[in-house]
Amino acid sequence: MNVSEGRDTLKLETIAQKIEAVPSAFLLDHSADPDHHRTVFSFIGTPASIFAASFAAVKKAVQLVDMREHQGVHPRIGAVDVVPFVPVQNVSMKECVTVAHRLGKKISQTLQIPVYFYAEAALRPDREHLSVIRKDQFEGLDEQIKSDPRRKPDLGPCRLHPTAGATAIGARQPLIAFNIYLNTSDVGQARKIAGLIRESGGGLAGVKALGLYIERKGLAQVSMNVTHYRKTSLLKIFKKVQKEARRLQTEPVWSEIIGLVPRDAINPRTIGTLHLESFHSGQILENRIAEVRK
Repeated sequence: MNVSEGRDTLKLETIAQKIEAVPSAFLLDHSADPDHHRTVFSFIGTPASIFAASFAAVKKAVQLVDMREHQGVHPRIGAVDVVPFVPVQNVSMKECVTVAHRLGKKISQTLQIPVYFYAEAALRPDREHLSVIRKDQFEGLDEQIKSDPRRKPDLGPCRLHPTAGATAIGARQPLIAFNIYLNTSDVGQARKIAGLIRESGGGLAGVKALGLYIERKGLAQVSMNVTHYRKTSLLKIFKKVQKEARRLQTEPVWSEIIGLVPRDAINPRTIGTLHLESFHSGQILENRIAEVRK
């Protein structure tokens, strides 16, 4: 679950407590990024407990986050930007879709927030990709909803919530949030590289990429979501970024994984090659699941 708050630790802890208070729901990780100004909350449980924990967390986030004051480099449409349900163990994608649709109904009816369904939970083919839903972002989506029938939400009011915006809810396979920093402040170079490596531009399978400028670090970043890491490894992505960067006379300096990652996506022998910074065993999904089961 991605919340549009990455700087106020008190707010983030309050949201985390709502998840942890639900029986049979277990918070695995919450990773804040102050530059993107968003936090990823990863938690597991039964379909029933995950539904309850998700709604509790969304309700609290909506109370705490005011999109009228939000500024960050990552695209977003609401206080709770996306809530994806992922099958991990002993659950089907169909069950994840069912939970997604139940949550969307409750959010739209109880909190009066417009809801869009995406990925496996999409109700329309043109909304399978999150980038389509996020077009125009919070600042532009309200006018689009009112003037363009194609932008009407799947559920809820045909207007943004004044402070919480809208929410996208989906069901999908595991995704890896992978960022590579370049030794330049020229965001144009990062955008060129992102355009060359993303799948939609004819690049790498399962790679969605943006070029961003990270002010706090003074560096340009290639920010990626890797949706099919078994088809396209992180090492292959890094080498492709490195190749394109060198053509532009720049170089990757380090990379990071935000949140959790499946064990088979990380080869310990390649961590050095990837220049992964601050990566630790607690970011491996299976390790965190084993810990909460103790």
